[in-house]
Amino acid sequence: MHQKDYTNVIDLRYGQDACCGLGKEIGKFCVMTMEIPWRITKNKLGGNPEIVVFVETMEEKWLNSICEQMPEFDTIVGIGGGMAIDAAKYISWKKGKRLVSIPSILSVDAFTTPAAGIRRNHEVDYVGVASPDPLVIDFGIIRTAPPELNIAGIGDLLSMHTASFDWAHANLKGKSEFPYSSSSIEKANKILQMLYGLLGDVRENTDKGLMAIVQGYIDLNTICLPIGHFRVEEGSEHYLFYELEERLKRPFVHGYIIGLGIYIMSQLQGNNFPFIKEVMDEVKLPYHPSILEIKKDDLLKSLLNVREYVKSRPKLWYTIINDTEITEEWAEAALQGLHFA
Repeated sequence: MHQKDYTNVIDLRYGQDACCGLGKEIGKFCVMTMEIPWRITKNKLGGNPEIVVFVETMEEKWLNSICEQMPEFDTIVGIGGGMAIDAAKYISWKKGKRLVSIPSILSVDAFTTPAAGIRRNHEVDYVGVASPDPLVIDFGIIRTAPPELNIAGIGDLLSMHTASFDWAHANLKGKSEFPYSSSSIEKANKILQMLYGLLGDVRENTDKGLMAIVQGYIDLNTICLPIGHFRVEEGSEHYLFYELEERLKRPFVHGYIIGLGIYIMSQLQGNNFPFIKEVMDEVKLPYHPSILEIKKDDLLKSLLNVREYVKSRPKLWYTIINDTEITEEWAEAALQGLHFA
């Protein structure tokens, strides 16, 4: 199956054992991965990599040091979750080499987006352009992950619920950084409607459910890449996550923390909170702070600081956060239905 135009996926292969023998087709290759995904994949892949690098961090300095140590190669293969895929994308971009992406979980959309999410002094930055050729969705590999980590993949799609609202809000205030596109919002809503009809499949990790997440990501690219930004998918729900990550100096499962952001920010927006909560509960997206090991006191501090946080970072887009004073009373009420350890 060949994906064209603005999908950022040059070629897509999917099915049971879709990665088998791929290593014999891609010339000299290096692998960016982690221990468990590599153990699951190495005997299926075929061929012998020039080097296998286990990703330790997404800090730019570490990635650049790996780039310098790479032997001669034709293809960089990313195998694993978001960090491994993003590390491979970064090296593909830096070295100008072919990229093959083999996600082992669907917890984040890194395997379809062009930029690599790196860290500069614990802050997120997106750099480069890399397109998988092919993107390999091997159901056998993906289903070795805990089901909830694949369910997590829906988080970066459900974020369109809050992010699209933020863009519309910014436009009404005359603060949109880009020309407003109601057709982009409508297309985002069509992706959401498709997912709402397949929540049971996503929850059960069926082939149809796994491909719904992948197709959702690909369709999202057809909205966002032509207009040059991901405004329909990234907004206040992501900014709360950025603040928390900086505050606590540790990473989170992306889809889980985005779910928490959706839970809180849909309330701040007055944006159909009961409905989106019901969706996240039906699909069993793990968004509660108890799962994320976030203490109530830390989450309260984050909420009370998030407005200053976004204002101090001019690169962040205008959202409901810019216009709303979050009081301690409101924050306490917003967190009332959440589970804490």
